[in-house]
Amino acid sequence: MATGTFAQFERQMLAEGFDEVLARSWPADAVIAPHTHPFAVRARVVDGEMWLTLGPETRYLTIGDEFALARDEAHAERYGPRGATYWVARKT
Repeated sequence: MATGTFAQFERQMLAEGFDEVLARSWPADAVIAPHTHPFAVRARVVDGEMWLTLGPETRYLTIGDEFALARDEAHAERYGPRGATYWVARKT
């Protein structure tokens, strides 16, 4: 699945009112316990794979998949054997 370029993603997210856009990379097999953020998120996976848990539901995400989180929405993350990189837009 095509992911476009970071510059394209950044332009689109800033135009939609997000405050900042950055790339985040996580190491192989990392597990992030349930937590929240004081900002809303929209992200696109551009390398690797991850599992995102929101309440009772876990989504498997790979290259080209997108996800969104509301401000203060509890979630947990788990990354695959190659880790993962995603582009993330944040809105306070």
